This record gives sequence, C-alpha cells and structure tokens, in this order.
Amino acid sequence: MMYSAFAGFYDELTGNISYHERAEYFHSILKKYTPPGKILLDLACGTGSLSVELSKLGYDVIGVDNSAEMLSVALEKRYKSNQDILFLCQDMTELDLYGTVDCTVCALDSLNHVTDPEAVRKIFEKVSLFTAPNGLFLFDVNTPYKHRTVLCNNTFVYDCDDVYCVWQNEFEEETCSVTINLDFFAYNSEQDVYRRFSESFRERAYEDAWIRQLLSESGFELLTVYGDDSFDPPTETTQRLIYAARKRESGEK
Repeated sequence: MMYSAFAGFYDELTGNISYHERAEYFHSILKKYTPPGKILLDLACGTGSLSVELSKLGYDVIGVDNSAEMLSVALEKRYKSNQDILFLCQDMTELDLYGTVDCTVCALDSLNHVTDPEAVRKIFEKVSLFTAPNGLFLFDVNTPYKHRTVLCNNTFVYDCDDVYCVWQNEFEEETCSVTINLDFFAYNSEQDVYRRFSESFRERAYEDAWIRQLLSESGFELLTVYGDDSFDPPTETTQRLIYAARKRESGEK
C-alpha cells in the first residue's frame, strides 16, 4: 500500500499510540519465546516510530516499507534518535534481505492493508524464507468483528492542531473489507488558506483459521494468539489479534 498525502499527517493522526508501550509489549513476547538473536525486521515500518523504540531496546532493526514518503519521515527520526537502523524501500511481497533475521514484527494492522489473500501468502513465505530457524514472527491484525461492527460504514473526524481529517468508511460484507476515504485539510500559514488532500485505501479482515493454516503452510509453528494488545486469550468481541509464531527447523513438521 503506497501513501503520499497520508505520510505527512500520519504521526499527528496516530498521536494516541504509545510506540514505547507497543515496543515494550512486543519485547515482552519476544523475551518469553526467546529468538535466536537480536536482528529484528520491522515489516511495514511506516514512519519508523516503532523501529526507533525497538532499537532503543537493543535490537538490530531493519525497517521495511514500500512508501518512500513514509521512509523519508523515518530517516529523520533515525537521525534525531541517533539509532543505527537500516531502512529499505520494498514491497512486502518482494522482500529481499541481505541475510536472515531472528525475529519479525509487523504491527498496527499492516497485513489488513493487503487485500489479496495470495499476496498475504507471499508475504508469509518471504518472512519464512528470511527467518532463521527458531526465529519468531509477531504480527497483529484487525478482526472481522472490528470490520463489521466498529469500522463498518462509520465516519470519524479528527481535529488536530495542524490538520483536520474526515475519515469515511464503506464496508463490503463479501470480502469483509472496508474502503477508507480520507480527506485532510491542512492550514498553510504563509498563504492563510487551508489546503485539501485526499487518500483512499482498503483493509481486509481475515479469518483466524485461515491465518493459522497459512502460518503452518509457510513453515511456522503457532505459539500463541493474544487479544487486544494484552496477554489474554481472544473473545468474540476482540478487535485486534496478536499472533506469535516460530520458524520450524528444516525437516520439522
């Protein structure tokens, strides 16, 4: 998923997210299941906020995203934080690293933005290919419940200091997908006018059983599934699932 206008407003519109707390959350899961080393892939890293926090926790971070606009913001954060992070502009389905990683984190429903199931399959296969034996794969996804009852056909308005955003959703039951239409109104102080920018993209929710099957077919052993950024099991009203899987060794079933 490519972003252009959204990249400039992403951090302000997601200001309610504590990336430090999310990094600590993933870090606690990684410590529990013990990856073979510290090389970590932040897949779909966006503007790099999570990459920076994970780097501060001692991981050797590689951030991958296919939006050059997002990565330009990420590079600024790398310099300001003085963290040694490698950022690569790549499509997740065409992931190509210099070697294997010990763990991969794919956060903030990035996989929901991939609406073609075969593309998701390619992503899992690529992550598996570049994951060391016994390496870990952590990712979160929005649930079908969230798409049907929370996002559905709702409209949200965000009134931030530097931008006013109208977020309109269109739900499609057949694929459990939501088309998201964003209109940004940003103030230009030099011209004393508001400029309008628009962005549109889709998110698709996948069934838990399908994700479990895909993990197994891609060479991963499912370790656990948590609900809503906690350490509790999911319920019927869980909005976000967090998966932790381990790369099987060669020959292991």
